[in-house]
Amino acid sequence: MVKFRSPISALAVVTVLIGSAFAGKHPVPLEKGVKETQCLECHEEKTKGAHVHTAVTMGCFSCHEVRVNKDVTRIKLVKNTNTTLCLSCHDNKQAVDGQTMHKPAARECIKCHDPHMSANTNQLIKPTSGSSKEDNLCLTCHTEGTNVPKEGSRHAALDMGCETCHVTHKNGPRGQQEFDYHLKSAVPKLCVECHDPADANLQKAHQNQPFGTANCTQCHNPHQSNSPKLMQAFTHNPFENKMCDTCHQPAKDGKVVLTQTDVRSICITCHGEQAEKIEKAKVQHPGAQGDCTACHNPHAGKTPGFLQPDPVKACLACHSTQAEDMKKAHLHQPAYEMGCATCHTPHGGDNEHLLRVNRINSLCLECHSPDAKAQKLESEHLETIFNGTAKLPSGYVNSVIKLPIKYGRGHPIENHPIQDQMDPSDVTKVKAQINCLSCHESHAATQAGMLVKDQVNNMQFCASCHKDLGH
Repeated sequence: MVKFRSPISALAVVTVLIGSAFAGKHPVPLEKGVKETQCLECHEEKTKGAHVHTAVTMGCFSCHEVRVNKDVTRIKLVKNTNTTLCLSCHDNKQAVDGQTMHKPAARECIKCHDPHMSANTNQLIKPTSGSSKEDNLCLTCHTEGTNVPKEGSRHAALDMGCETCHVTHKNGPRGQQEFDYHLKSAVPKLCVECHDPADANLQKAHQNQPFGTANCTQCHNPHQSNSPKLMQAFTHNPFENKMCDTCHQPAKDGKVVLTQTDVRSICITCHGEQAEKIEKAKVQHPGAQGDCTACHNPHAGKTPGFLQPDPVKACLACHSTQAEDMKKAHLHQPAYEMGCATCHTPHGGDNEHLLRVNRINSLCLECHSPDAKAQKLESEHLETIFNGTAKLPSGYVNSVIKLPIKYGRGHPIENHPIQDQMDPSDVTKVKAQINCLSCHESHAATQAGMLVKDQVNNMQFCASCHKDLGH
């Protein structure tokens, strides 16, 4: 039997919380040299259940440590954090910079798993099926399928459970749909496992156009939609109104046949102003010279403009340097989540690097200035910046860090300059060129703060300009 130093009943002993690496006080003091087999005299329930963690059979001390000091007994983990502890055995679940580890899995294993036993497979604290967060573990954080409007639609696969399509711990390089969304396989392979392209009703719904090799999620939301048939949030007018013959002839030998000889000719029939902008731009974008469908889906998409496969990867297909930067640990949200067109004009423009404005600081402060404001697009649940030319999710501008800039000074400390410093002897000449990019990377970095050349945010970085700090 466990020898207690207190008359308190052993029934009062409660499970020590594994969620903290700090030593938790055991409700009853124990003798030094307590055996781990004695733990089960109070905690036997930890060994019983449909799914018991194999670590339990290895003994309590494989994860826990008992510390006895006078009349106080504390229990702690043998590693600094519960996640570090889990990864000491489950090293194949280790998060890797540049890969797509599910965020809760990378940070806090016990948000999803019971460390001892559970009624569910893999010691999950709840099943991964069900229509509410009380029943479905995934819906604790995600809301897909839970708030569908009356006139909308919901994918029936949701009732089969999230693991029908997803593998929670599936890891891989960023930028690939299969790994970004932890899918069992890429689209359309995943979709045609249930939706047979040879089905007559499906063929009729797609007006007998070949769709079996298409990216289904360009037109359909895989979870829910405000429209029937799981249509994406943004649809191209001819597609939405079933005017397929505007662009398509009847398919021939299972292949798409267009009404004109090339895609661009079809697009400029309605979008001539874009063709003119591309042609007359002071700074031209070579990527805008070819077929429009190299970047845009002609039917629908998750974002305005129907960028395919999304507003980021549409650009990374050509911009390999930025694609490589995506592997870094810290990504600039507008660049890698919102889309490159947040800061750049994709069809051509007047400024170097196709930037929306001609000054770097003006570009950054469009969001990070204390006075930054966005114009709301209530109908689309979006907001715009740069005089309505760039669209962002509603509330984004108010959510980012605001810098206390005034008169070109104030970051990272009070009175620190953030703009060019003029020569006092000749104010028409620049003595020191300074802008946001003097200190920060624009796309990504390996270190927090996104400092240039992936440097660490410390005094040594400051000394690269302020030489007196090195003495």
